[in-house]
Amino acid sequence: MYKIKKMAEFDVWFSEIRDSLTQRRLGARLRKVALGNFGDIAPIADSKGIWEMREHFGVGWRMYYVKRNQVVVVMLGGGCKASQTADIKAVKKLLESLED
Repeated sequence: MYKIKKMAEFDVWFSEIRDSLTQRRLGARLRKVALGNFGDIAPIADSKGIWEMREHFGVGWRMYYVKRNQVVVVMLGGGCKASQTADIKAVKKLLESLED
């Protein structure tokens, strides 16, 4: 079991998704993560432990997170395949500010 902690930036991104079906699917993914099923994930290179959860529907949704203490998953942000480079830059900056 994992505890999911959502940063304010993640909540803002999630709340701005207009399609309720997409919100429900991404929410279901987070519920699965809480149970230990991370699904399709990949590490982000040179990122101090940031991973992306990949969803292969719609615009290719991504949710970015770090694991802490083997029981907490900190959701940093999200985006889609098209904005991936900018999204990763933003979550790296957020993670740096959390570690300071």
